[in-house]
Amino acid sequence: MRAATGIRPLGMDTLVRLQRELRAPALPRRLPVPDGMTAPLGCDAVAVPARLGPLVMPRLPRVGCVYADEAHWWWIVPSDSDYALEWPAPACYATGAVLPDSPVLPGLIHRPDGTVPYTPPIPLYLALCRLTDTKPTWSRAVSA
Repeated sequence: MRAATGIRPLGMDTLVRLQRELRAPALPRRLPVPDGMTAPLGCDAVAVPARLGPLVMPRLPRVGCVYADEAHWWWIVPSDSDYALEWPAPACYATGAVLPDSPVLPGLIHRPDGTVPYTPPIPLYLALCRLTDTKPTWSRAVSA
């Protein structure tokens, strides 16, 4: 049955499905490794607010894959790059390179030469510590 305007009305099944999709949690989105690259060490990601992204890039001796959207810049790092490190706020560490609450994947803005997507995590960590005026974990005083 068609309405007088030529637009077909939505059926009850369609309306119920749409309602469920609105309430369902979004599927986790993972940053992809570009074609032709391999990730032998697995992938995690480190995000910073977009305003800090351009300040981080020149501080790194080597840059791997970097993704960006309006809110964040994301660097691909080897898995477990958070081991024994407290990444400084406002950085966000994403295990498995899974983006939290991201409706759309950010775009790739930097792809390195070579076959691995990684930014070295220690220089990235130190650059973020410097920009956020945070002492690296290993330089903090230990209390007994």
